[in-house]
Amino acid sequence: MPNVPKTPAKRAGNPADGEIELSVRRMHRRDINRVWEFLKLVFRGVNRETVEFQRPRSKKRFMEIYEDEGVEQLVFEKKQDGKLALVGYAEYAYEVAGADSWINHRYFETRGMRPLFVEEIAVHPDYHGLGIGSFMFEQIDHAARLRGCTHIVLDVAENNEEALRYYRKRNFHKIDAAIFLARKLDTADDLLGPRRFRVRAKKPGA
Repeated sequence: MPNVPKTPAKRAGNPADGEIELSVRRMHRRDINRVWEFLKLVFRGVNRETVEFQRPRSKKRFMEIYEDEGVEQLVFEKKQDGKLALVGYAEYAYEVAGADSWINHRYFETRGMRPLFVEEIAVHPDYHGLGIGSFMFEQIDHAARLRGCTHIVLDVAENNEEALRYYRKRNFHKIDAAIFLARKLDTADDLLGPRRFRVRAKKPGA
């Protein structure tokens, strides 16, 4: 589930005070550790508020994703003190990726849709509100058109109102829904208390 950038409060050293140049490239094996730590930073707060993990649930799984030829992983960087600093990450696939995916590919096939699936889009918290997320989606749009895709598909938590506003503003529409339901139970002791049951009287001669 993509992480929608929020507009931060003004603070000293905010990059919005100047100008940055962002470059994009495909992720290399040498980036795995750096990107993994980046995702933990970006989704640290988000994962406290949602049922589903907003990033791969383990580093092992993240490394497996890198080995999957059907998944594109892009890093967005800016130059800082002569070095490239990681500002954003995007992950998408042209087919349903992963054996544990809940997505039903036949849904799209029967409707003549050729989707690009956005698995992740993340912007560093210090760079929210600068239009970086929009630039990242522009790159994703470009990739989708080059591959002849007809739709961009992503999932977002229904209670994430800020994310929903962000995507609706960019012409994303709801196509289906998987809703998590919960019912609160009254708590008590671990074991149930005594209960009485009516015993039928025995018939004579039984």
